[in-house]
Amino acid sequence: MSEQKIKVGITQGDINGIGYEVIFKALSDPRMLEICTPVVYGSSKVAAYHRKALNLPPLSMNNVRDGGEAHSKRVNLVNCTDDNARVELGKATEVGGQAAFQSLEKAVEDLKNGAIDVLVTAPINKKVIQSAEFAFPGHTEYLASVFDGTPLMLMVSDLLRVGVVTGHIPVKEVSAAISKELILEKLKILNATLKNDFTIRRPRIAVLGLNPHAGDDGLLGKEEQELIQPAITEAKKNGLLVFGPFPADGFFGTDGFKKYDAILAMYHDQGLAPFKALSFSTGVNFTAGLPVVRTSPDHGTAYEIAGQDQADPQSLLSAIYTAIDVYNSRKMNAELQAHPLDANDPNSLGADE
Repeated sequence: MSEQKIKVGITQGDINGIGYEVIFKALSDPRMLEICTPVVYGSSKVAAYHRKALNLPPLSMNNVRDGGEAHSKRVNLVNCTDDNARVELGKATEVGGQAAFQSLEKAVEDLKNGAIDVLVTAPINKKVIQSAEFAFPGHTEYLASVFDGTPLMLMVSDLLRVGVVTGHIPVKEVSAAISKELILEKLKILNATLKNDFTIRRPRIAVLGLNPHAGDDGLLGKEEQELIQPAITEAKKNGLLVFGPFPADGFFGTDGFKKYDAILAMYHDQGLAPFKALSFSTGVNFTAGLPVVRTSPDHGTAYEIAGQDQADPQSLLSAIYTAIDVYNSRKMNAELQAHPLDANDPNSLGADE
């Protein structure tokens, strides 16, 4: 059975942040090796630096060239960063950005080749990682370019799921970026991921308005009337259970979100601010809409506490668990679709008794 464990690739993220701290803490629990085979992409020397700085118990790592060589009963490490890379805890540096990209690039290569099954990314600094090879606002857009998909940033916790129509763009550009077609596309992706990745048979999706009070019938903006409502109407015609648009403040303030399987927000902070207020310690960023499974913790590099043994690994743990669950859900649903039960077969589980 050990050979069938899911291989979880974990990138090191920014080497000056809390990435290694939460990785060490998450993987130090021996039960982790019972549910997956971890493969960390980084540097053994950088890892040793962080462990010493944090005064954490040793974590034995098995050095491998790629995920295909990973030992199923060990925490594995793929060295893909210059061992002489200088760690400057709490600082945004070019070296830190370069090391983050090297880790991501190698992990993505292994993911494409099937050497690992899922990808969990530790936090990066989106500014210092910029280069000729990485000219993207974040992980989501980079992965979409590599795997040729239309991504949906979906924040996931046990309490709620929140997707966004527009992602990493300035607020002043949000209104112009929104269209009926884009909203409808994101609704279709969200509905599909709820069914296939989270095994919800008939998902109920709430859609938020863009303007205060969802526009107040056009008094505070017409996007709801001209773009959002028409997209909702068409989604319903396509068989989706979609509701709204709802004013964002009242929707979260009155616990309206508890009536739905997911929420589609119009822009980044409209969805992520309430999500993190409600689920910060356990939240997960899942990239829906791609043929591969990628998750990450819902926090950043946290330079201000780097090296101080204050980082909570729970969000990274949740990211690992979510990636495994989504992978298993996709596999199960693919098998069910490939071998549907014959309702006319009296021996079928789907037949009437």
